Amino acid sequence: MNNEPGVTVTDLTVERDGFRALVNVNFHIGPGNLVGVLGPNGAGKSTLFGAIAGVLPIARGTVELHGTNDRAGALAYVPQRDSINLRFPATVYDVVMMGRYCHLGLFRFAGRKDREIVRTCLERVGLWERRDALIEENSGGQRQRVFIARALAQDARIVLLDEAFSGVDVGAQEGIIGVLQSLRDEGRVVMLATHDLTNLAQRFDQIICINRHICAYGPPEEAFNPEVLEELYGSHGLVMAHSHMGGETHIETHMHND
Repeated sequence: MNNEPGVTVTDLTVERDGFRALVNVNFHIGPGNLVGVLGPNGAGKSTLFGAIAGVLPIARGTVELHGTNDRAGALAYVPQRDSINLRFPATVYDVVMMGRYCHLGLFRFAGRKDREIVRTCLERVGLWERRDALIEENSGGQRQRVFIARALAQDARIVLLDEAFSGVDVGAQEGIIGVLQSLRDEGRVVMLATHDLTNLAQRFDQIICINRHICAYGPPEEAFNPEVLEELYGSHGLVMAHSHMGGETHIETHMHND
């Protein structure tokens, strides 16, 4: 049996409130990939993550998680910040320890091994010194690193982060990407939904461009092109600025709210 992590989505259709939020979505992600999921508001990025995580019902199609029979232990899902109760009186340490619960069982308490794992995970994301701080006392970038540490403590082989860059400055974004790339290098599957189109080729191995269906999927330099941009964002309100500096292509988008 192949124990390598992966995600296969086949003919996925998801309905929300009588509306088809996703229609006939197909893709496969193999181990050791950091994948950016791009699309405008309402494109179905959060719906896709919810379907993969098993928290939203599927109208048609299948989602297969490879390399494990345990969805709860194998997959870590960090929803958008608005979906997380940051006022809950939990410390950074408490939140990361939550990642160990799926391994503890019903009648077992956290032991020395679990505490050592939590410390290692917090050290890895550079937050051990903030272990006693309440989660709400951290910056946006620090909070995202806390949730990544929780995924590490869970030993998740598939990690989904929905809009992890929301409210996070550029410097903190690069720190988050660095941690995610290290997870990728360990053979995990990491998917990150984002509106940020900066340095896609440097950040992601593959990108999924979605607008209720898959518009493109592949390496950023191949999948992200003017035709796909128009399908994602429309012909109005889109400005592309290409500047080649050290081989990098910078794409800037401006979208008007109708």
